[in-house]
Amino acid sequence: MPTLPDPDLEPQLYTGVNGRRLIAWLIDLAIILVLSALAVVMTLFIGAFFWPVLWMIVSFCYRSLTIAGGSATWGMRFTGIELRNADDGPLSPGQAVAHTLGYMISIALPVLQVISVVLMLGSARKQGLTDRILGTTALNRRRDPGL
Repeated sequence: MPTLPDPDLEPQLYTGVNGRRLIAWLIDLAIILVLSALAVVMTLFIGAFFWPVLWMIVSFCYRSLTIAGGSATWGMRFTGIELRNADDGPLSPGQAVAHTLGYMISIALPVLQVISVVLMLGSARKQGLTDRILGTTALNRRRDPGL
């Protein structure tokens, strides 16, 4: 049964992941801002009265759908990282939703986000709190040697 790659045997899969994750997060933040602004316009600006709720819904849908569709958000794809499950496979739609829910809870409770960042910086597999709970991790995207 496959498991997550060992960081001692395949360190290239984990090198620079934290920095790339931060850049991916900033890219995703910008995308979510644009999508949320478009939603406000599409609702004839009524969405502006519910901006925090609208933002959360757009963020949840964006993250869940993009992770389910390729095991990475668009920001992650741009920076060359992907999420992998405990079996070293792409996240299923259910795992994508669970990962997004864990992320949203961490963002809502800053102490959990701090714990998550400390875990990412201090663990060999660069796993945040949600990653530890779900058995997932972010890796540098593997390249097909035949290409």
